[in-house]
Amino acid sequence: MNTKKLHREWAFIFEKEFSKNYFQKINSEVKNCSSNKLLCPKRENIFKAFEKTNFPDLKIVILGQDPYHGKNQANGLAFAVNKNHKTPPSLRNIFAEIKNDLNYNPQTKKNLESWANQGVLLLNSSLTVRLGLANSHGNLGWDLFTNNILKEISLLKNKVVFILWGNYAQKKEVLIDFKKHLILKAPHPSPLSAYRGFFGCGHFSKANEFLKSNHLKEIIW
Repeated sequence: MNTKKLHREWAFIFEKEFSKNYFQKINSEVKNCSSNKLLCPKRENIFKAFEKTNFPDLKIVILGQDPYHGKNQANGLAFAVNKNHKTPPSLRNIFAEIKNDLNYNPQTKKNLESWANQGVLLLNSSLTVRLGLANSHGNLGWDLFTNNILKEISLLKNKVVFILWGNYAQKKEVLIDFKKHLILKAPHPSPLSAYRGFFGCGHFSKANEFLKSNHLKEIIW
């Protein structure tokens, strides 16, 4: 795995993980899927979330589960798709909640890069998936990697907003120091659960209020 495009703090954290046994299994499967054109996202986009959001600029973490498994759908940022793809239902609901919460239409494109550039880390727990098979890399070891990333963020940063949507993401709460950071929890934005409390959660305004109260620049959602 190549860390040349990463900010030095990310690269330092990553290289500690790359040397561990579990990561050899990840690397082997990633190579295999990539060589057979079955890897989502493409290999060069696996760490895109970290390339777009430098460690010193990090303000918010939004945690997803695994990448979209449709052909060329995943782009390396959780919940995002590139412009030539239809907006997925979860992202459509996220945009609807932004409008309800902030009373303006989302200012970002559906690739969500403008969020990443402002310090929003769009992190999936699994960074890859096999084409056509949802959560197929869920037991590969990526959760060990991303759990350690979350621990490092919690330890090394101050005043970060962690947004945890759905039961899977909320299990990661134990990795975060709630005395230093803000943790926001709600049901997942998918059509199956959005009406159980995602709509009306107000996470976008709450995140900005927290940033503002800590003299940090608010996110233009």
